Amino acid sequence: MIKTIDLYKDYRIGKVLFPALRGIDMQIEDGEFTAIAGPSGSGKTTLLNIIGCLDVPTKGKVLIDGTDINELSAKGKAELRKTRIGFVFQTFNLIPVLTAYENVEIPLILLNLEPENKKEMIVTMLEEVGLGDFINRRPNEMSGGQQQRVAIARALVKEPSMVLADEPTANLDSTTAKEILALMQELNGKHKTTFIFSTHDQLVMEYSRRTVNLRDGRIVEDKTKTRGK
Repeated sequence: MIKTIDLYKDYRIGKVLFPALRGIDMQIEDGEFTAIAGPSGSGKTTLLNIIGCLDVPTKGKVLIDGTDINELSAKGKAELRKTRIGFVFQTFNLIPVLTAYENVEIPLILLNLEPENKKEMIVTMLEEVGLGDFINRRPNEMSGGQQQRVAIARALVKEPSMVLADEPTANLDSTTAKEILALMQELNGKHKTTFIFSTHDQLVMEYSRRTVNLRDGRIVEDKTKTRGK
């Protein structure tokens, strides 16, 4: 499904050239539950952003189902993000003045769905993440774990082929983090959606079935468990 070929990314800060990625070759199949792990500055978020069409490489390719995303126009990349990629961020990125229902509705507005179909999808997704009774609550009326569940519902409601989660447990306590990871694992199994995490949290690595470790922009280890947690 996803393949990176000799992927490089350089950033220039003033007169200094900072190499974030240095030749990443990796393949991720449909339905994986994979962590891209490493310390701060290892390149993991950069890699996630390039896969998600939020950044472009300096050199190399990213293929999604055989299509080189670097050859897509800005409109083509936007269409790919709109229809096939869901995002979960560490800061939740919910709109404070909107309810849980309205936050989850946002990606569906772009798809021009029939109102009744849209309502059913939103309610069903919020029920799946355990928030059936929180539909009309705003973010400031929910805990961090509940807000992250809304963010997960928002990412999954359009039925994407992959969800990219950047440090999804960073602002959660360990008990809530376990609940969120177990929920993602359950949704991965139910919907066969590919989950790719950027993380330095050992807990995320424990729940992931595959961990790709980066250091200084290079893959130093790629380990797959025989069975998930």
